[in-house]
Amino acid sequence: MADPETPAANQGPATISSSSSERAPIIYFDGASCFGHHNGAIQIELAANLLMPVGAAVRVDVVQTAHLRCSVAAALALREALDKALAMYRQGQQQPAEVIPTVKN
Repeated sequence: MADPETPAANQGPATISSSSSERAPIIYFDGASCFGHHNGAIQIELAANLLMPVGAAVRVDVVQTAHLRCSVAAALALREALDKALAMYRQGQQQPAEVIPTVKN
């Protein structure tokens, strides 16, 4: 039996149907409001801030945007993907900015 805490890295990438991509939701969140596990499933609640006008002031409401549920192996794969995306971001921040010529043709 496979170890549930080890991502299946040696299986290679699965083929993702191109017909499903236009129906997949885009989930935006500002943070994870809470997390836990139940019966072997990882549970993470994603939340976003909403700005609500109250007279001349603004109130910030926090609303749930997604209820993430996955296996331990899927959570490890997600963590790996996030770590790699953050590393790519950091690498891009270290690159010198492209110089735009001041002379126009």
